[in-house]
Amino acid sequence: MVVSGAEQFEVPMGHSERTLMLEAVDVVHRYGSVVALNHVSLEARKGEFLTILGESGSGKTTLLRVISGLERASSVQRLAIDGIDVADHPPSQRNCTTVFQSYALFPHMSVAENIGYGLKVRGVAREPIAKSVADALALVRLGDKGARRIGQLSGGERQRVALARALVTRPAILLLDEPLGALDEKLRIEMQSELVEIQRALGITFIYITHSQEEALTMSDRVVLMRGGRIEQVGAPVELFDHPVNRFAAEFMGFENVIPGIVREVKSDGSLIVASGDFLMSGFPSKAAMLQSGARAFVAVRAERLARATSPAGDRMNVVPCTLAKQVYRGKYVDQTADTPIGPMKLRNWDRSVSSESFSAIAWRAEDCVVLSRE
Repeated sequence: MVVSGAEQFEVPMGHSERTLMLEAVDVVHRYGSVVALNHVSLEARKGEFLTILGESGSGKTTLLRVISGLERASSVQRLAIDGIDVADHPPSQRNCTTVFQSYALFPHMSVAENIGYGLKVRGVAREPIAKSVADALALVRLGDKGARRIGQLSGGERQRVALARALVTRPAILLLDEPLGALDEKLRIEMQSELVEIQRALGITFIYITHSQEEALTMSDRVVLMRGGRIEQVGAPVELFDHPVNRFAAEFMGFENVIPGIVREVKSDGSLIVASGDFLMSGFPSKAAMLQSGARAFVAVRAERLARATSPAGDRMNVVPCTLAKQVYRGKYVDQTADTPIGPMKLRNWDRSVSSESFSAIAWRAEDCVVLSRE
């Protein structure tokens, strides 16, 4: 998709040229005895698509509400947007706008009136509002639907209206609280691409909240993984996908097989030999793991990285004998669970023509195996 209207719909030259658009330092927020944010610090760069990822109750939406001013932090050392400390400012005085999952559109207004509402309450004159609304409509590909009522739009169109209404005020930061959660799968995938293209065209910092691993990996420059009010890991999507720092991060990012063991040897190439029962496995430590011989560890490997073998292949490492326990047809692939001497292991078989009886062992490469600390 070519993002039309982006050339006219630019961020004003008055915006700061600073690198960081958000600085949140040591944020604590409590609901009574419940600590929702536990000394969280976060930065977002200018023009960055930053995703905050986590399960329900992880604190990601609370953090977004604190940034927007909808919640006032119990304590915070610094909360700055575009260099201005806004910790004591109301939402209307923070240079950011939020797009909610519910969209919060006005049903009695037309599409154009919804989009221009924020400019109207700011006292902007009618003619500049009309031009800004027209540019925003072009940006989200709704140029011919400004006169329609909200009830006449599809779910995807409503999502675009909410996005245009947020962008028309030209915020330094756009906050998006699971905006695609109400859409069907096909439309959600389409909107992922459109959001990224709009963000790239405008160069505005996006901070995006989701519980979806797929959305985080597909859309983000960086991902912040949260659990229990804390940040577990921050990095590029490929770092979280291939190099989780602990068991929670590994399992949340889709490592179906996490096997406990003991480190037996640290090799010269940086790889580790880990024993689980009578079997030895070779893998590479996560960047956060400082593992020595004798340390307790987890060996993590993805289901799709496991290969089926026809024999145990003697005492070769990363090969274990198995028997098929069950399999589940999932359309594009088949998920299989195999019983092994080191416990049940899950495989993902993309070749559905292969007989389930045609393998008696599982093998995987050391490069596909992440060794995590168990302490």
